[in-house]
Amino acid sequence: MRVLVVSLGCDKNLVDTEFMIGTLQASGHTFTNEEDEADAIVINSCCFINDAKEESINTILEMAEYKKLGSCKALIVTGCLAERYREEIITEIPEVDVVLGTNSYEEIARALEEVQKGKRYTCYHSLEGLPVHGAKRSLTTGGHYAHLKIAEGCDKHCSYCIIPSIRGAYRSVPMEDLLAQARYLAAQGVKELILVAQETTLYGVDLYGGKSLHKLLDRLNEVEGIQWIRIMYCYPEEIYEELIASIKRNGKVCHYLDMPIQHINDAILKRMGRRTTKAELTEAIAHLKREIPDIALRTTLISGFPGETQEMHEELMRFLNEVEFDRLGAFPYSPEEGTPAAEFTGQIEEGQKEKWRDEIMELEEEIIFDKNEELKGRELSVMIEGRVDGENAYVGRTYRDAPEIDGYIFINTDEQLMTGDFVKVRVTGAYEYDLIGEMIS
Repeated sequence: MRVLVVSLGCDKNLVDTEFMIGTLQASGHTFTNEEDEADAIVINSCCFINDAKEESINTILEMAEYKKLGSCKALIVTGCLAERYREEIITEIPEVDVVLGTNSYEEIARALEEVQKGKRYTCYHSLEGLPVHGAKRSLTTGGHYAHLKIAEGCDKHCSYCIIPSIRGAYRSVPMEDLLAQARYLAAQGVKELILVAQETTLYGVDLYGGKSLHKLLDRLNEVEGIQWIRIMYCYPEEIYEELIASIKRNGKVCHYLDMPIQHINDAILKRMGRRTTKAELTEAIAHLKREIPDIALRTTLISGFPGETQEMHEELMRFLNEVEFDRLGAFPYSPEEGTPAAEFTGQIEEGQKEKWRDEIMELEEEIIFDKNEELKGRELSVMIEGRVDGENAYVGRTYRDAPEIDGYIFINTDEQLMTGDFVKVRVTGAYEYDLIGEMIS
């Protein structure tokens, strides 16, 4: 069958999508990017926040139209929305032929076989263990970088988050499996590995009796062909000394850390179910900067959490002005059905949430611009992402920038470069989020 695959949501979901594509490919199916050419459509859904849920539902309904027209013979829904609203999807959207839960996506080829026999198919493995990958991943990121999902699920149970109920408890992927994946990806031309999980800092606690991310970094640093290793989703209270030491000693590990803090007011942090205080966050950030002076720190914040006041928001703004994160994303609080926070008193009006979010991002834009100005004259290693259309210029990323979510550097040059090349660049200018540079011979 000709299959169209739509992947929604986070990079962790994308890894699942790439394994599904590999499984379908190994079963003899081909792929298309055109809805009206597809015999089967697979939607890997998301429902982390309300906007993501709406996008997933709208995408399912949109693709269901092709089923009604007869051009599509099989409509398959997988991922988080499929796990959380399995009964509703089956009963309310009759065009959907297959629903697969978050821990059963390896059943994708079998599901398609059942549909071809005229059957409807659902599969929900328990949220224990890990899917068995019977085929290699098929990369969708261009081939020069790839996400490496090192664990599934989460044990934190923050009051606003639905993930533990739709992804299960924390389960680390065995180290040897990750190393085999890394070697395979490197053989395909991947040069940057981006480590992802609901929380990367707890890697190994369930398998090896203690935090083992530092050991994984040591091993990944030895994989031939890999040049950058980037760490995402580190909970600040779980960052530990051996991890910091591993970042410092392994030359391939980028001096970059994604550390979602969500807020800094102690009362809000407690209501969120977070396990840090403002004082602890302040010290953790200061410690990282002392140990790794050139580290780029990224964080994520929630604006308008139930009970937040103008004074709490202003406290957060003062903190951000003092700490000066290198990268930052902010999102209005989204009350999720089934979470404790959705029932909290003190729910904030949508317009206020968005106003506070906009103020956070305006401040961060100023901070990043000032930091970019300070980089003028500095020489950095840059991974080329592609050529600027119609110009003798290329766009690339430094170690300070994760793909899709951070900034870029634009380089004017007459040289012929390829996506994935590494070049030395001197920073010559700055925009709000991006840099300008020149090649160093």
